Amino acid sequence: MRILMKDLRSASLITAIKTPFDAQGNIDLATYDKLVSEQINAGVDGIVVGGTTGEGHLLSWEEHLMLIAHSVHQYSDKLIIVGNTGSNNTREAIKATENGFAMGMDAALQINPYYGRTSKAGVMAHFNKVLEIGPAFIYNVPGRTGQDITPDIIEPLSRHENFVGVKECAGDERIAYYEQKGIACWSGNDDESHQSRHQSGSHGVISVTSNLVPKLMRQLMDEENPSLNDKMMGLMQWLFCEPNPIAINTTLMMTNAVGANFRLPYQPLTLEQRQQGIELLEAFEQSELVGEQLNVMSDDDFTFTP
Repeated sequence: MRILMKDLRSASLITAIKTPFDAQGNIDLATYDKLVSEQINAGVDGIVVGGTTGEGHLLSWEEHLMLIAHSVHQYSDKLIIVGNTGSNNTREAIKATENGFAMGMDAALQINPYYGRTSKAGVMAHFNKVLEIGPAFIYNVPGRTGQDITPDIIEPLSRHENFVGVKECAGDERIAYYEQKGIACWSGNDDESHQSRHQSGSHGVISVTSNLVPKLMRQLMDEENPSLNDKMMGLMQWLFCEPNPIAINTTLMMTNAVGANFRLPYQPLTLEQRQQGIELLEAFEQSELVGEQLNVMSDDDFTFTP
């Protein structure tokens, strides 16, 4: 492996990178490269490619794996490349993960089977199969999967040689418990990530907000800074006023960082919500934001493709 386990675990700020689209609904690689460059310049340690924020669930596997391959080719000397190759279908997750590692990704992000949920024994069997392939972060997000990956599942999995750690959305108490057990954890909730890092001992955050303010998220992970965390709290919470990635998509369009193009079923935030966002964004220097300007935009500015 190009990256050692200790290097994966030393990554304190990993951005769940946005996938931009052009007006025809195709992946806009030129804009993607600009977004990734902003992350590199801010000192981000790694990116998750094709995660929820990257709309991996709206990409074909061909698109998804192309984006992983492109990221590896362009940025593997500067960033840890984590490919979201999880699925609710174990066979599909195995195939995608094998392909991702063949393309050079450093680690996979693996989710528990969702919608067609299985038993705890089934969850264990699923994860053991994908862990056999290579290093993996296990992603626990009960709000999306409908099933909590509880410690009685994680603790046995943590003994696997390819287990990197957990992206945990079940809160600080869970993160503190794992870290006390020697199980590496990354917060999956931006608005809790500062406390998780500096009080609960997390290894860091896998962040949505760092798409927009990577320099500030870098500061939050590097040093305890309650005043900066307080300043950012309203923005971080507003970015989840609708299911992710609706708000971060809209915001990057409002800063002119990406084209105003949505893949359905996503729609932009309402005008009222966008006006709320502008007020929050105006509290920050333009140099702290990814993008060139602030614009509330009109509803007619957005395009939509399936």
